Amino acid sequence: QVQLVESGGGLVQAGGSLRLSCEASGSIFRLIRMGWYRQAPGKQRELVALITSGDNTNYADSVKGRFTISRDNAKNTVYLQMRSLKPEDTAVYSCNFKLIHNDYWGQGTQVTVSS
Repeated sequence: QVQLVESGGGLVQAGGSLRLSCEASGSIFRLIRMGWYRQAPGKQRELVALITSGDNTNYADSVKGRFTISRDNAKNTVYLQMRSLKPEDTAVYSCNFKLIHNDYWGQGTQVTVSS
């Protein structure tokens, strides 16, 4: 089975930056896309950003121009660079690897943005 581990979360002031990493271990093959999702307190989980194996990307409107998703296939790692963070970005961020027949999730990392 594939295991995903996120890192890079923490407490940051509004306007600051954080870089999240998600490293996968196990048998990674037939990878379709990778993504970042978040769930804020009292809210449903939402898509933040996606990146395909061909480096096509998609972002939620709320983060366009501020967040950048990227990947390093050699390291089986996907990143989320977050800039100009806002308090409303506070959430648990989880990474996802979508393979042809399976979908894998990390445990999540907390991002808290304060004023």
